Amino acid sequence: MAEPLVLCATEAAALVAPAAGGDGLGPLVGHPVLAVRLDDLDAARTVATAVAAVPAVVVGVVPAGLGPSLPSGLDGFDVLVGAEESSDPAVIAGSDPLDLVDLLASSVEASPAAAVALVQLLRVGLSLTPTAAVLAESWVYGLLQSGPAHRSWLEVSDRPSPRPRDGPSVDVSRHGDRIDVVLSRPEVRNAVDVALRDDLHAALTVALADPVAEVHLHGAGPSFCSGGDLGSFGTTPDPVTAHLVRSTRSPALLLATLGDRLVAHVHGAAFGAGAEWAAFAHRVIARTDATFRLPELGMGLVPGAGGTASLPRRIGRHRTAWMALTGATVDATTAARWGLVDEIVDDVDFTRGGPAA
Repeated sequence: MAEPLVLCATEAAALVAPAAGGDGLGPLVGHPVLAVRLDDLDAARTVATAVAAVPAVVVGVVPAGLGPSLPSGLDGFDVLVGAEESSDPAVIAGSDPLDLVDLLASSVEASPAAAVALVQLLRVGLSLTPTAAVLAESWVYGLLQSGPAHRSWLEVSDRPSPRPRDGPSVDVSRHGDRIDVVLSRPEVRNAVDVALRDDLHAALTVALADPVAEVHLHGAGPSFCSGGDLGSFGTTPDPVTAHLVRSTRSPALLLATLGDRLVAHVHGAAFGAGAEWAAFAHRVIARTDATFRLPELGMGLVPGAGGTASLPRRIGRHRTAWMALTGATVDATTAARWGLVDEIVDDVDFTRGGPAA
């Protein structure tokens, strides 16, 4: 494993801030994760303000006793870990925070370039409009599609052949001022292929044309959406063409535009695109069995269905970075505590749509 570089705050400040006597970022070579012990708050704030220029995942290690309410000036770190959870800025808690740093480093090792691209994208994303953030994500995603980590994943992964489906992949029905949009590939847990993406885009285009309708997004079968259909990866002619297609047929752009007219009903797996699309909703209602995960880093990619635009606006960029960097699965209870879910329900059939769902 590529070991994380663990420094005290004073050492890290000297490394990242030339004005403080640093010798450049050369020591980071081979260390895509820089962990900084927040043992000196002034030095830690210096590091936090310089993170934007650091080509590494920069983790703040919060010391015990600092409490659940952190001092100001530390939100510049990409991820914060500590013994106590906090929400603003978000701290991921563990009995030994350095074990969490090691977990991050282990996940990042498979695709360090994608990990750095991810945090760089998240650093700027909240300063953009949601639409601009989706487009920026597509640029980064397209760049990584041509990178060695993703090409290697395509070569070695055991992926099924594309599985075409007879009939539409999305069902749409209307009940008064409510439009129900149901992802309908239950045999593959609503994995997103080109047909489902295009059918969803078409359905959302129609829904947007009605300025008063409330749109409810569901998934048929055992899961809301299991993410991208692995058989569809690597089928576009080239990353440039893929970006142009995404920018003209992107469900994420339409979901972001729907804003407070969108409600997502999540059950089972909401992985990849499933988590990313649901997070655009004004209201997310999850069944107790709902789980959320961002697995794209393991493919040498960043989230590509709008997740770097949608999730940070719900749970903040620190928790988004944690999910995307580690591929951790988040259950419904944790998702509700973080703000990814607004309501948890049980024994409700989310799979059919309609006003009774």
